[in-house]
Amino acid sequence: MSEPIITVEKLSKRYLLGHQAAKGEGLRHALENAFRAPQQWLRARQQARAARREEFWALKDVSFEVKPGEVMGIIGRNGAGKSTLLKILSRITEPTSGRITIDGRVASLLEVGTGFHQELTGRENIFLNGAILGMSKAEITRKFDEIVAFSEVEKFLDTPVKRYSSGMYVRLAFAVAAHLEPEILIVDEVLAVGDAAFQKKCLGKMQDVSAQGRTVLFVSHNMASVQLLCSTGLLLNQGQVQIVGSIPKVLESYLSQGVEYDGHWTRPEPVPKTAGIYFEEVRILNEAGDVAGHLGCTSSFTVEMRVQATSAFDRAQLAIRLTNQEGVVILSTCSTDSHRQFVHIDAGTHVFRVTFPGEFLVAGTYTLQLAAHQPGQQLFDLIDDTIAICVEETGSVATITKDQRLGVVNPILAWVPQSTAPARK
Repeated sequence: MSEPIITVEKLSKRYLLGHQAAKGEGLRHALENAFRAPQQWLRARQQARAARREEFWALKDVSFEVKPGEVMGIIGRNGAGKSTLLKILSRITEPTSGRITIDGRVASLLEVGTGFHQELTGRENIFLNGAILGMSKAEITRKFDEIVAFSEVEKFLDTPVKRYSSGMYVRLAFAVAAHLEPEILIVDEVLAVGDAAFQKKCLGKMQDVSAQGRTVLFVSHNMASVQLLCSTGLLLNQGQVQIVGSIPKVLESYLSQGVEYDGHWTRPEPVPKTAGIYFEEVRILNEAGDVAGHLGCTSSFTVEMRVQATSAFDRAQLAIRLTNQEGVVILSTCSTDSHRQFVHIDAGTHVFRVTFPGEFLVAGTYTLQLAAHQPGQQLFDLIDDTIAICVEETGSVATITKDQRLGVVNPILAWVPQSTAPARK
């Protein structure tokens, strides 16, 4: 077994947060107290200063290893400590405690324009950034044309980068970091600045980098990109490691944070008095009619919605959107009559049910988004990703191997055998 290229042991990073002091008694009273009881006054000042400084641990006892050629996705919610970890690994900031061992040259892309000089041109910044990454002039010259072609900024190569857009910054910075052959490439969420085509291009380049045996650490909130690119994952939660392992397991753990699969949602506040259609309660029902958040993939289930209309509405519509754990929208369905026309909803309380067939969803975690609106006119109510269900494997035909699935849905379709067709001439 190969030795790890990155070893992190009990890494911690502490920051001291300052808080604004409460309004005092004024200068006159402060001086009087200082002269009358200097020791007491000094002690009170020290206590007040300490109270205004709060410890915040961005990272706490983080430990993990990364093997050569491994592509690790580092995920977690905002404030989990991802960017702090990458800055320490990139030697931008020092840890409070702990140890890091890195066996190789590191190239980092953490923020737009990091390592660029505003007054220098794109051409000059390629050489400057390459030198910062530890490359010789000969190495940079050898890769120069590839960098320019990948970044697609040849037209502006001799323009000072202070005139570049954020997208142009990212293109050039990523091109430099990826083409100068570091053993370790660290990429933060900065790629989100680029357009969709460039993001796809960058993901392809990172796949090429990993195929060459180099190591990639990738931070993103785009779970589809993480799943596509990464083989292993690290989940951070409030500065601590929650799980390290295969990317499907890590994504499942991340997407289940703060989610209870109880299959029941009730409006936390009274229905608004303004005109509209509002959800009062949503229940997920299994085949027995019981509320359930965990469902078998071979069984059907029903989404039951209890809504209240403050008055009668024509062309009204209730809609459901189902999203899987990678953020991919599986389907959208809406309330229509038998002629595919929007419905009329009278004032009062109504119950609607939508049934999903068994053998439709593959095993995984899904969230529901519900909306009540008049299409093209106004949105009345929106329940956004607060209802989750966990579909468990119960022997469907989609089962192949562990941590592998066939697509995003698994419908049973009619396969009708026909008579043997005559041979084509």
